[in-house]
Amino acid sequence: MADGIDLAPFYWLMAQESVTKVFHAARQDVEIFFHEGQTIPTPLFDTQVAAMVCGFGDSIGYDNLARKILNVRIDKSSRFSDWARRPLTERQLNYAIQDVTHLRHVYEWLHTKLDENGRSHWLQEEMAILTAPSTYEMHPENAWLRIKARGANRRFLGVLKHVAAWREQAAQDRDIPRNRVLRDEALVEIAGHPPKSIKELGDLRNVPKGVAEGRLGQALLAAILEGVALDEAELPTLPKKPAVTTNNGSLVELMKVLLKRQCEEAGVAPRLVANATDLELIAADDNAPVPALSGWRYELFGQAALNLKHGKLALAANGRKVRLIELDTE
Repeated sequence: MADGIDLAPFYWLMAQESVTKVFHAARQDVEIFFHEGQTIPTPLFDTQVAAMVCGFGDSIGYDNLARKILNVRIDKSSRFSDWARRPLTERQLNYAIQDVTHLRHVYEWLHTKLDENGRSHWLQEEMAILTAPSTYEMHPENAWLRIKARGANRRFLGVLKHVAAWREQAAQDRDIPRNRVLRDEALVEIAGHPPKSIKELGDLRNVPKGVAEGRLGQALLAAILEGVALDEAELPTLPKKPAVTTNNGSLVELMKVLLKRQCEEAGVAPRLVANATDLELIAADDNAPVPALSGWRYELFGQAALNLKHGKLALAANGRKVRLIELDTE
């Protein structure tokens, strides 16, 4: 964005409760507004999330959604053009106008559909998460917990924690995705074989030479050495995962069938409701801390899953369909 542009009127508008802000795939935009303008747009309507609730899948693109709902085709050829160059081309201007023009009609269609199928509260639950400051609050010291590293010892984790925190801060300072700074594979390699110099850092297979030898190299090396120097008592440990019993295999398989059946009926992608680990946790604990046991996911699947678990519900095949049978347990 050009220097000198005053965004105060824009952020003021984003905060007006009397104006509904419509976005498609809003999360990245909202994250920028939160960190750059200390503002979260409310009330918010995300057409991608609304489309998910209405049965269009879990991450449909805006152009596909507009085609399915409005039967219009959007020219996406300008999507990856140089938007920093001025003046903008006629094609770029038309692209931007199409986004705004069609998004309004997509919003109106989805809003009506949600009211018709009684799922407006489903969307409200998802928007509550999307507009919560806690969703965007950055804690660099916890960034390492998102990185998959098998068989890691505490010394490895100490280095990983420091370099992951460094990457998180570097990404925020530059307003770029964290993987544009360094990929997860590079962090894991660094933690497994901590370099002691810029040369050793540059020799690592997953660390680009431009990072090691550029302006980021010295700061990254300092973070690595800080992690290496941690005392034994300061080394982190991985959080314990909830206990999952191995004796519930048959129940979990039945829950998978139930999940598929319920989601097909509702036109919702199963992985938006629960994953395999969630099912294992539900099988082991009625109060498992999983999304499927609260809100609209509980309505759709969670309650039925618990009834199945406790013998109050049975599954029966009827041709190619699976039907539910409520059982009298008294």
